[in-house]
Amino acid sequence: MSFQQGLSGLAAAATALDVIGNNVANASTVGFKSANANFSDVFAASLGVGGASQVGIGVAVSAIQQQFSQGNLTTTNNGMDLAINGGGFFRMSDDGAVSYTRNGQFHLDKEGYVVNDQQLRLTGYPAGVNGLISASSPVELQLSASQIPPRATSDPLSGDLGAVLNLDSRDTVPLVAFDPVVPGSYNFATALTVFDTLGVSHNLNTYYVLQPPAVPPVGGKWDVYATLDGANPLAGAVPFTTLAFTNTGTLIPLVPPQLPQWNLSNGAVTPWSPGKMDFTGTTQFGSASTPDRLTQGGYASGNLAGVGVGSDGILQGRYSNGQTRNMGQLVLATFADPNGLLNLGNNQWSANSVSGPELIGAPASGSRGVIQSAAVEDSNVDLTQELVAMITAQRNYQANAQTIKTQDQIMQTLINLR
Repeated sequence: MSFQQGLSGLAAAATALDVIGNNVANASTVGFKSANANFSDVFAASLGVGGASQVGIGVAVSAIQQQFSQGNLTTTNNGMDLAINGGGFFRMSDDGAVSYTRNGQFHLDKEGYVVNDQQLRLTGYPAGVNGLISASSPVELQLSASQIPPRATSDPLSGDLGAVLNLDSRDTVPLVAFDPVVPGSYNFATALTVFDTLGVSHNLNTYYVLQPPAVPPVGGKWDVYATLDGANPLAGAVPFTTLAFTNTGTLIPLVPPQLPQWNLSNGAVTPWSPGKMDFTGTTQFGSASTPDRLTQGGYASGNLAGVGVGSDGILQGRYSNGQTRNMGQLVLATFADPNGLLNLGNNQWSANSVSGPELIGAPASGSRGVIQSAAVEDSNVDLTQELVAMITAQRNYQANAQTIKTQDQIMQTLINLR
């Protein structure tokens, strides 16, 4: 027995206590990953000594290995708090220097970048002006607070207006010619808000007038009129289409008719038509006339009202006009050997030759986890396990101190020989 074995045991036990103490200290640190101290025995190199004659000279710390197991998820009141449920790391940028973290406590800085408490910027795929995600090289995600422009109901991207109705087959033909201000001159009317090229809203009313029955009777026909903000179109009070039904109440298919034009005086494009109106699905049954669905794709301009993050990592802006728009998609990085990552502190790691290069992808792709917003990933430290390990390390330290004490007593005995 020599002092070397005991001293190496004391050093190893002290290192184990350091690792345990660090774990306990970070039991409430968001995204923290606990570590274990790994040990190996030490043998002196000696030529010509058989294995049965070798005596170890102590212990060494072979590695401090982090445990990247999943931590519990805790909900918060901040929609920009993000938790990874599964594998992967958030990819952060510090003026181009890339690091990785599991701590998803994010917020927006004054320039609209998504940052953490160390002002590192979250990276991901950018979104174009139309909201389409471009899976290119990751960039620092910056959210714009600018208004989104309006979209006219007449814009081809808005699609056709839709009107799915039931017109009462029991109705009778009105006795007076059509006039929008005379209720008895039409059988049924609907109202829908539409938007011009400046995003200004207008009230589009459509009126349905039953025609006299054909001889012999075969299904009903209904003339359809329209007004905009109570005004007749430029063509006057004439029907812009006629809906014809079979004797079973289904609509005879027709090409979506173009609505008439109106003069606008607010600076928008004029004369202006809201576009085409698709009546597919409209019926003529023996029940009260009613609109089942009225749709249009235009909207006014809108201010950013909030940001939400989906499980796929897409950051979506919510606007005051009721619209949503993709603003980017965060990426997750995985590694062939995450235990090889270099710990930088502040819950940040960097890649190196041991970990292998980053493998970037969208959340929920490959082995990458999904994102939960308004939540954080708790530390994965198990306090009960750490306290038991602390007792064990303390006993090891005491036992190694005892070997040194025993060696000292032996040497003192030798010194006292006369």
